[in-house]
Amino acid sequence: MQDTLIALDQIRLNFSPAALHSLNIAIAIVMFGVALEIKLDHFTALIRNPKSPLIGVFSQFIALPAITFLLVIALKDYLSPTMALGMILVASAPGGNISNFISSLSKANLALSVSLTAFATLGAIVLTPLNFAIWGKLAVNFYTNNAATLVRPIEIDAYQMFQTVFIILGIPLLLGVFVNSKFPAFTKKVLKPIKRISILIFIAVIVLAFNNNFDHFINIIEYVFFIVLIHNALALGTGYFLGSIFKRPLADRKTLSIETGIQNSGLVLVLIFNPKIFPPEMELGGMAIIAAWWGIWHIISGFALAAYWSGGFTQLGAFLFKNRFAKVKSK
Repeated sequence: MQDTLIALDQIRLNFSPAALHSLNIAIAIVMFGVALEIKLDHFTALIRNPKSPLIGVFSQFIALPAITFLLVIALKDYLSPTMALGMILVASAPGGNISNFISSLSKANLALSVSLTAFATLGAIVLTPLNFAIWGKLAVNFYTNNAATLVRPIEIDAYQMFQTVFIILGIPLLLGVFVNSKFPAFTKKVLKPIKRISILIFIAVIVLAFNNNFDHFINIIEYVFFIVLIHNALALGTGYFLGSIFKRPLADRKTLSIETGIQNSGLVLVLIFNPKIFPPEMELGGMAIIAAWWGIWHIISGFALAAYWSGGFTQLGAFLFKNRFAKVKSK
């Protein structure tokens, strides 16, 4: 097991800045499609009732990193130090922008989702490096002193962060809300086609971004699949559980779950591959693989949850049963 974990850390993934930039553009297109369904009244309601937003911030930036720390300690025999740090960094990141799209499919509180994503992305300038430095240092102490040099303050360029938020979240959001409010008839006509096109674009970018690393994932997927599955399930469950404790409406509980369980793995990969944060000579394969597979898996789990919450599985089951019953009856 230890030899396998060492080999994981030595893997170097092929992720170009151009691929990550393309992913952000795809997310911006998805965000525009989501914003077409947002009305200004949604945000007014949030200001009048701030309880759910506060629970969301607590769930994402306090509860999730703490639970992740406990998880990497529990899985000590199955993780390399850098894999553990990868899980900590993912948990310290803000929510992914795709969470807004999944919230819309899940019939969740979309305005709450957008607000939490925007706040979390801006708050990550301070909270992401702080959480990683605190929980990462504690986790490394349980693994090996040789990995302690990996835990260092993460320097996030505030201007770059603002620019990213403004391009992939702010502009599509403002444009979508404007079009929705000024041209409701036009919005109704283009809403479904835009959402379908945005899904296809997003999937295409994901496939292209991971194409060069397919062999790596085939070789190591059995070692990281269940680790990421458990971690992501805990993240999704944490948001929903906290929403239930504080007796939030079902739509809010869905959003809290999604915002906590859908992390900005693109930002995590950018941080990992930033030579100013982690020098190239460091063997960070395990860290990068955790973040990369999380980026794939949280989309799968998010869409699965959306299908469940929107009744997609029920409709599919009813359709299959109806067709099967019809065939039996015809015989």
